[in-house]
Amino acid sequence: MKRLLITGAAGGLGRAMRPRLKGLAETLRLSDIAGLGRAEPHEEIVPCDLGDANAVHKLVEGCDGILHLGGISVEDKFSKILNANLLGLYNLYEAARAHEKPRVLFASSNHTVGFYRQDQHIDVTAPMRPDGLYGVSKCFGEALARLYFEKFGQETALVRIGSCMEKPKNHRMLSTWMSYDDFLSLIACVFRAPMLGCPIIWGISDNDSRWWDNAHAAYLGWRPRDNAERFRAELDAQLERPAPDAALSRYQGGQFTEDPIFPET
Repeated sequence: MKRLLITGAAGGLGRAMRPRLKGLAETLRLSDIAGLGRAEPHEEIVPCDLGDANAVHKLVEGCDGILHLGGISVEDKFSKILNANLLGLYNLYEAARAHEKPRVLFASSNHTVGFYRQDQHIDVTAPMRPDGLYGVSKCFGEALARLYFEKFGQETALVRIGSCMEKPKNHRMLSTWMSYDDFLSLIACVFRAPMLGCPIIWGISDNDSRWWDNAHAAYLGWRPRDNAERFRAELDAQLERPAPDAALSRYQGGQFTEDPIFPET
């Protein structure tokens, strides 16, 4: 690619992936409402509020790929989620439609299905069961991406990220973890595939205790290599296992299933 746009580049995942992505495109256009520091020679920094339609249209212009990590990534007030995750995503897709429909990787979430139990093994045909307003916003995002694919041919990979970080932080993440290296290889697969469509892809490494089946996306050629199992002994030594009836042990969404709805006042 000549120019890859990365929204949410100042977030935790954006910061982790930024140095890893420099070989994927000639130029990385980094965007966020938070500070992004100094641009490297292969980078452009373009601050942008996703809720500002005109700014988003300028942001997308000239890009031939979009890694959309932007938006609210935790449970929060609906007004914040509305601006960044709903209105902001609509603005992004309208901008993409106006600028030759660059391929998108949309960072969806496992919280679209958070109320499935951990003893259930599911694939992408399972109905959504969001565990909060954040999860609902990702359900909206997947539906919006599907609409723009069906109506306009806009290709998007809907990646339901589990827990993408250096290593799992609790026992639940032994099932949901995705390494940075596996995410990088997934991003590369998404943007080099001759045909993408609009697939849902579970964003997890090759974990022994995974709950989600990615067989339907095998055509992309993505083969995650890491496995959270190597961290099990370390977690067992550091953390007490949660009680069997705790949310962290019962539901795939973990603690999100118990988080309150935040009031606006």
